[in-house]
Amino acid sequence: MLKGTYYNTLAFGKYWIKNKISAAVLNIVTTYAWTGPAYVVPSASAKAGVLAITRSLAVEWAKYGIRFNAIAPGPFPTKGAWDRLFPESLKDILDINKKIPLSRVGEHQELANLAAYLISDYSAFINGEVVTIDGGEWLKGAGEFNFLEAVSQNQWDEIEEKIRKKNN
Repeated sequence: MLKGTYYNTLAFGKYWIKNKISAAVLNIVTTYAWTGPAYVVPSASAKAGVLAITRSLAVEWAKYGIRFNAIAPGPFPTKGAWDRLFPESLKDILDINKKIPLSRVGEHQELANLAAYLISDYSAFINGEVVTIDGGEWLKGAGEFNFLEAVSQNQWDEIEEKIRKKNN
């Protein structure tokens, strides 16, 4: 993953720079490239490297008219991967929709639309950015108080009442 990105970027970049060709490079990273969670060390390490390439070369090669951006997609199911990651016996325990604020996985067309935009001239002033497209999954997992989502309306009312009493 990292080596392929590095060697291809270097080869294409040398050609583009030598021939004065403007380009838009779009890399795919992941939201865990920033955090490196458990069970994905090889992937997280490689994607962190791709993220570094994206941001470093966005600055270095902008003078040649070469832009670099990345997409950090959340869950966009494919049959092969999904069957291996979420076997039937674990589907209830590992319900990915429960982790996503929008309560659904991504549709491939949504990812394709974002990619098309980022390589188009419509995004000509976007450089060095990573766009997360995950229905809010990354933010939900990163929030210290996101567990409060499980609090019922009656419990919120009770909390509010206690706060009001204490403040008076």
